[in-house]
Amino acid sequence: MKINEIIREKRRELSLTQEQIAEFLGVSTPAVNKWEKGSTYPDITLLPALARLLKIDLNTLMSFNNDLSDIEIGNFVNELDQTIRERDYDAAFQKAIHRIQEYPTCEKLIYSAVLYLEGALILYNVSESEKYRETYDSFYRRLAASEIPEIRDTATGMLISYARNRGDFSKAEELIHALPFSTLDREEQLAILYQQQKRYGDAEKIWERRALRGITEIQTALLNMLETALLEKRESDAAFFADAYEALARHFCLPEWMRCNAHLQLALAKKDRERSLAVLQKMLPAMKSEWRPQDCPLYRSAEGGAFANFSSKLAQKICDELMNSEEYAFLRGGAGLEELIRQ
Repeated sequence: MKINEIIREKRRELSLTQEQIAEFLGVSTPAVNKWEKGSTYPDITLLPALARLLKIDLNTLMSFNNDLSDIEIGNFVNELDQTIRERDYDAAFQKAIHRIQEYPTCEKLIYSAVLYLEGALILYNVSESEKYRETYDSFYRRLAASEIPEIRDTATGMLISYARNRGDFSKAEELIHALPFSTLDREEQLAILYQQQKRYGDAEKIWERRALRGITEIQTALLNMLETALLEKRESDAAFFADAYEALARHFCLPEWMRCNAHLQLALAKKDRERSLAVLQKMLPAMKSEWRPQDCPLYRSAEGGAFANFSSKLAQKICDELMNSEEYAFLRGGAGLEELIRQ
């Protein structure tokens, strides 16, 4: 809460009127009214007496110990997504900046909001994305000094990515070498401890997350190996990596559309119109189907709702690029692609 909200709430809890507050502090009633509306603030010399009067400490009065909860942050990120869909990206960006200015020390808020907006740049095909990334870069620099490992490491990873993308390879390497190294895996140690304590549900959640993370890392490696093989004109190797990607997705119960991902990249890179359309014929309709990860024993604790929303947005992005990007002009012409996207 802001200071005006705290004054109003605590005054009411103590059954005090604005007139009583004004009388105790030697100010006018309209002055107290303006404090509670947030249009003005108490003089700094009045703060200790006001805090004593409201039976709170100065830290509470000034909101120094008042960060947002995880639930409030999650709800705010959902608000950002709704703002993009109902208005536009810039409105969500401004909304996030305003909230961060309200809670400038809440690292979890900055981390969650900026990461969401970073991903939304791609999902919503935002133009002039670099002007937003300049702001995000400054936030990542702040978060890279966080004492929370997840926040610090993710922010550093984004700074490395930014440095690579702008061709500053020496900076990227410097950041990589500065990454902390530990021979102990805290998450693994926790999972083993939970099993010994017979907290099997807690242990299984950790192993599930690690399994999915490991699968995702292998997928990323295979796609990069496929791209490298194509650049070096090793087409048989590229086909092998695409087949391996498909088998991995099938074996580990990933969404049906994801099984097509590598083969689509391969067909598009080779500008194989017939093969590209054949893959899209399977892939795009599958992206409309709900993925229920909890139906697979590997992901019993997972929820698929957010992923379904992601795949729907990704499908729209793919369709937009196929219809508008010069890179995929070879697919257009005739009824094939247009009819598929219409469906």
